[in-house]
Amino acid sequence: MADAASEQEPTKTSFEWLPEGMEPLADGEYDAIILGTGLKECVISGLLSVKGKRVLQIDRNGYYGADGASLNLSTLFEKFRAGEPPSNLGSNRDYNVDLIPKFIMATGNLTKMLLHTKVTKYLDFKSIACSYVYKAGKIHKVPATPQEALSSGLMGLFEKRRFRNFLIFIDAYKLEDASTHQGRDLTKMTMRELYTDFGLQPDTNEFISHAMCLELDESHMDSPAVSTVQKLQTYCYSLKRYGTSPYIYPLYGLGGLPEGFSRICAIHGGTFMLNQDIDEILFDEQGVAYGVKAGNQMAKAALIIGDPSYFPQEKIEPTGVVVRCICLLDHPIENTNNAESAQIIIPGPQVGRVNDIFVCCVSHGLNVSADGVYVAIVSTILEKGDPDEDIMPGLKLLGRIQQRFMSVTNTYKPVADGLQDKCFISTSLDATSHFETDVDDMMQLYKRVTGEELDMNINADSVEGDY
Repeated sequence: MADAASEQEPTKTSFEWLPEGMEPLADGEYDAIILGTGLKECVISGLLSVKGKRVLQIDRNGYYGADGASLNLSTLFEKFRAGEPPSNLGSNRDYNVDLIPKFIMATGNLTKMLLHTKVTKYLDFKSIACSYVYKAGKIHKVPATPQEALSSGLMGLFEKRRFRNFLIFIDAYKLEDASTHQGRDLTKMTMRELYTDFGLQPDTNEFISHAMCLELDESHMDSPAVSTVQKLQTYCYSLKRYGTSPYIYPLYGLGGLPEGFSRICAIHGGTFMLNQDIDEILFDEQGVAYGVKAGNQMAKAALIIGDPSYFPQEKIEPTGVVVRCICLLDHPIENTNNAESAQIIIPGPQVGRVNDIFVCCVSHGLNVSADGVYVAIVSTILEKGDPDEDIMPGLKLLGRIQQRFMSVTNTYKPVADGLQDKCFISTSLDATSHFETDVDDMMQLYKRVTGEELDMNINADSVEGDY
């Protein structure tokens, strides 16, 4: 009987590299081990698996998304140790609250990635209702049509004409076609010089740069204008796509994005382990990473990819501190025309700051909260040393707040590109309310890992992806 029982026991796979007393973690050997299920990590795992790579993806949390997850009401209160949710907030299942709020540029690179991998098959999107910019103590709608531009309180009558001429130039400009340049070399002319050339006033420059080009501070003003102009073109094209704002957002919250890319990875044979932390990343004598260890289990791979929180301190360096405040409201934000969703950008110079403050508002129409409850999230980079002081200009716009949850998060970037030690580390998600700068990091990470540029030639208006 004992012999029969032993014959029925499954044979455990053994590897020559596995030390005595250790067991393989999952299948043991992979082409890539990815640590964390944040959006950047899930995009990389999805793209690698499509290329035929064997992928193991591990997350210490019990849900997808890592710091960018969308949580139901009880999990949100539990995470912030806020006790039991009040009954007046409605049903737990009505909530999908983003820990890190961001909107997606309708024709930007993240949309192209979603189409490229056909993740759009698993998600539904809705246009954000409107975008606003803060000026002189008030919020103003960023013009979405020529008619809105003429009636906007952001500019005087003659400035509106100059603004219109500027946008006509931007719309026609093509880097490769000198006939559209009107004698301006934007690879040499600075953004400050371009604004001056059109006679635009400093306040107009500020709202264009911060609310439309999505520049984060004033450093772009003395750099070649071509990069900022291309950002403005993406904004304007996205705006034309939907007509109310340039942003779209997935129903049921941003947590659906990493889940969608994870599904692509799973379809192509990827392995996922949630609620699984690691004890250490393993390095050989030359300092090259070759695997991970968790308890008495090990897994080996040629590439170790992940978010900064999984790597030794000597592999990362701090980039700043981000303050985010999730606020539950029983009313829409004032002066947004009762919009179910909105973005408000407060340019730093308007409130005596270097960095901008971002306000995102979403609600029941996007399947993220109970009917009548609005989720507004204020975020910025810590400057004053007091988180409340840093976000106060944003909080003042919200009116009465039912419940608020504050987080103060250190952000990091890798100290090296990973080509030598095979540790390919993403940069922490930033304080902005959009994905444009994060997508740039995602594309650079992909190139570092694969040695190839990610093909982004797909038309963002397309309804079908490549795979």
